[in-house]
Amino acid sequence: MDQKKTGQFLKTLRKEKNITQEVLAEALNVSSRTVSRWETGVSQTKGY
Repeated sequence: MDQKKTGQFLKTLRKEKNITQEVLAEALNVSSRTVSRWETGVSQTKGY
């Protein structure tokens, strides 16, 4: 799965709902920095 495409998809959905990264992060119980990394495609999940 392409991380940049996935991040752009998440960002688009978030903006359509007028939700900030902070609100989304709180709902998902992660940091807003994590959401930012997801949206930019920087974060890589660990594949244990």
